[in-house]
Order: sequence, then C-alpha cells, then structure tokens
Amino acid sequence: MKIAVLGAGAVGLSVAAMLSKVCDVYAVCRKRHADAVKKRGFVMTGIWGEEKFTFPCSEQLPKDEKFDYIIITSKSTATRGICEQFKDYLKDTEVISLQNGIGNEEIISEYTDKVIGGMIITGFEWRDDAYVHVSVQASPIKLGRFPKGTDEAVTKIVDLFKTAGMEILADENITGSLWGKTLYNSALNPLGAIMKVPYGNLLDQNAWNIIEEIVKEAFLVCNAEGVKLAWNKPEDYLEFLHENQLPSTAGHHSSMYQDLEFSRKTEIDFINGAIVAKGKNNGIKTPVNKTIVNLIKFKEDLILSK
Repeated sequence: MKIAVLGAGAVGLSVAAMLSKVCDVYAVCRKRHADAVKKRGFVMTGIWGEEKFTFPCSEQLPKDEKFDYIIITSKSTATRGICEQFKDYLKDTEVISLQNGIGNEEIISEYTDKVIGGMIITGFEWRDDAYVHVSVQASPIKLGRFPKGTDEAVTKIVDLFKTAGMEILADENITGSLWGKTLYNSALNPLGAIMKVPYGNLLDQNAWNIIEEIVKEAFLVCNAEGVKLAWNKPEDYLEFLHENQLPSTAGHHSSMYQDLEFSRKTEIDFINGAIVAKGKNNGIKTPVNKTIVNLIKFKEDLILSK
C-alpha cells in the first residue's frame, strides 16, 4: 500500500508517522520539517505514544509515482492550491480530506470522483520542527464516502488506520459528522483564539452564552441544508459539548489561536464563515456567527498587516 499525505503539518505528519508503521508513506511538508525528519526523525509525544519515526518527505511528490490513497491534511485555505499543484496525482485516485471545516470535499471532487470525507477531533501541538505533541482526542477518526455511504475503499483504509494504532470508524453519514465537527469548531475554536485561552475557560457562563447562540444558528442552517446530525436539537448537542467534548479537550489551545500567534491566516471562512454563507443561501440570519467571523478577520488584518 502506498499513501501520500499532502499539506502535512502537525496533523498530516502525525498521521503519516503512524501509517508508516504499516505501509509506504510519502509526506509533502515544509522544507524545515522535511530536513528535521531526515536529520533526527519525526518526534511524537502524547496520547498516541512517544516514538521517533523516519519516512520520506519533501516539498514535492516523486515524479510519476502512483499512490493507492492520497490524504490532504492542509489548512482549508490551501485546499484549492494543493489540488491544482498535484492534480495529475489526484486524478482517478482515492483522495481523503482530513481537514477542518465545510467545503473541502466539494473542492477535491473537482479533481477526482473518488472522494472520502474525514473527521478528526484530536489536538496536535507543535513542540519544534517535525516534533508534535498529541494532546487530546474528543472522538475517534471517522471516514466515509462523500457525501454519504461506505464501500470497499473506505473499509480498506479504515482497517489500515486501525492496524497502525489509530482509533477510527467507518461512517455512513460523513457529511453529518463533518457538520458535527463544525459545531464543535465553530463554538470553541474562534472564541479560544479571540480570548487567548484554552477550551476549558470557555465554560465561563459569559462565553457559554455566546456558544449557545453559535450552535443554535448552525442547527438552523443544517436543518435547511438537509444535513442529518447526531443530535435532534441544539440543546442536545450543547449538553454533549458541555459534558463530554469540552472537558476532554479542556487544556487544548485552538488552531486559530495558534495561527494568529504565528501570523498565519485562519480557517474561519470554512468554519463559522461556512455557517454564515450557507445561512445566507437559505435566507437564515446568523448574526452571532457573522460577528465571530468579523472579529477573527479583524485580528487577522492587524497581525498580517505588520
């Protein structure tokens, strides 16, 4: 089995490292990480184990190489560029999106008709170049044929992830799971970034009041879009978030917080921004999500203009 991981940051390199135990993996990542892997290996600590891995990686894929699966783990803002750069590799290949937000699978489907959606809610934190600490996990990884169903190709890659030691499930309703993750991300990710606090601090009632409105608006959009969620009403999800998801990731700093700290553009357009855009398409007002989008973009403008 040959697998390529494109846009391999903390998530992609960690997944590539685990898969390298059971198959041939090639990761496309930034030069400094590739150089560090070649020099001393990829270092992982945390809940996925403490280990050092060596596998091939660089800024490009080997010419004319054919892969059984290609996994895209980049920021959502880079999905289109990666698909354009590697379109010859993507064509007629099983391509998995293991990314944040809504809309990545639709972009990928313009380059291949074999799209597998992926949902991962795990905390990956940089410690150094090619050194990642896996901090928290709120749910097993889920993979499914996009927009719905499973098949042999999905089962095969799920089994490979399991053999590599990752907790994972095949999912008939991957679109619902992607939106489920977006509920989690939209509620916590930008607020953690704006307030510069780990998720546990968002249990404060003032923050929770905002979270409730974010989630209620998202449910209205999902209902209009015909998305089947695992929860019947927003109150059900809010209880699950409060009692299960948030406590298990209480110490985690959001990816948007890390992006802003390192002067990088965030994925707000694919998370709260997707709720706003799809709400507008369906005639649904989403004022709280729109305010969150504006606040993050304001911070982006301040940081990126320096």
